[in-house]
Amino acid sequence: MEESNWDLLIVGGTVLTMEPGSEPLADGAVAVADGRIAAVGLAEDLLELAPTGGVVNAGGCIIMPGLVNTHSHLAMTLLRGLADDLPLMEWLEKHIWPAEKTLMNRETVRLGTELAAAEQLLAGITTTTDMYFFGDEIASVLAAAGMRAVVGESLIDFPTPRCATPEEMLVKQRELAEAFRHHPLITPSIAAHAPYTVCAANLVKEAELAEEFGLPLQIHLSETRGEVERLIEEKGRTPVAYLADLGVLSERTVAAHCVHVSADDIELLAELEVGVAHNPVSNLKLASGVSPVPTMLERGVKLGLGTDGAASNNTLDLLRDMQLAALLHKGVSGDPTVLPARTMVEMATIGGARVLGLDGMIGTLSEGKAADVVCLAVEGPHATPVFDPFSHLVYAARSSDVRHVLVGGRLVVGNRTLNTLDQERIESEASRFAQKVG
Repeated sequence: MEESNWDLLIVGGTVLTMEPGSEPLADGAVAVADGRIAAVGLAEDLLELAPTGGVVNAGGCIIMPGLVNTHSHLAMTLLRGLADDLPLMEWLEKHIWPAEKTLMNRETVRLGTELAAAEQLLAGITTTTDMYFFGDEIASVLAAAGMRAVVGESLIDFPTPRCATPEEMLVKQRELAEAFRHHPLITPSIAAHAPYTVCAANLVKEAELAEEFGLPLQIHLSETRGEVERLIEEKGRTPVAYLADLGVLSERTVAAHCVHVSADDIELLAELEVGVAHNPVSNLKLASGVSPVPTMLERGVKLGLGTDGAASNNTLDLLRDMQLAALLHKGVSGDPTVLPARTMVEMATIGGARVLGLDGMIGTLSEGKAADVVCLAVEGPHATPVFDPFSHLVYAARSSDVRHVLVGGRLVVGNRTLNTLDQERIESEASRFAQKVG
């Protein structure tokens, strides 16, 4: 074989490509060229072919695709712990929405997003999703941090910290779409809060705008029993059926939660190729319920994992949430075989990529895809021994085990040090913000 002009070689660990039917590759390596994966194979073979490129030592690591967070409100890191132990609507209406009105502006959204980017990159999340306010600011922060993201400016039928009217929000959504539609890291998105906070006419406008630009459409859907009962009383249909009738649901839709969905709802979600973001921690903390994830998977619904915002989680730790999801669904079903470890890792990688419509670019370590790679150390008492890397990731690994993170071939975290963000400055500013609020 001829020598290759690779930019970088990640060597020494066990490679999980997450390609269908693939097996773990011990002493493997991943070659990177021009920000993309150029080859995957045994380390000794690839080292012989790349005598000049840089080397990332992943000895004692699992080398895997970056994690994909399919639902969040990133700047809400600044509201972490502000209001806890409350049901959803009381939490929103009496605490979160008033706090956002008072505290959130362009500067605080920037700081909260920086904090969220730092937390996620150090936890192995290379692609995140956001629906909040000041989407242009959020997109700029994430791009500077070297993070891949789907970013939407939220539309809701009452004033937000940025816009006074839904009409103004639609203008900001269009501006975001036009500004970032060709960005290498940022996928702009249309974002409607929920069917109970956005009228039918505006929901239709959102779907039309997503279709015009070919963008994802994010929405909260069937999160609580009360939401479903209210829609049935007012519209005569479940939230899923209501959105389907309006033409809002399609392969572009990223539906967060889907906790209270009927068998007919699930069939609609599968038929219309809707992506569902499962947020187990947020749903449990707000006592919203448990989403029927195993049934949705059986019916062919696209599923990924989401952290939701740090005000309702209270972390952006997808490894922790992956473990909790696996245990939760075993417990409520009474079946220990439900959601096995490999399925959970798939949901956190290629499954999330499918939900966001990015599976042609990310989600597996495949030649030609973006080099979004995480090296997670398997050392220390909690991590020894390792018989099955999939089991280890779901049931034993911690976000603090993440050693290296690459996005598009760029080393954004090296030896647990952020290379693109000033962690000390961000944490200091966030603490000062909290002192002012307190």
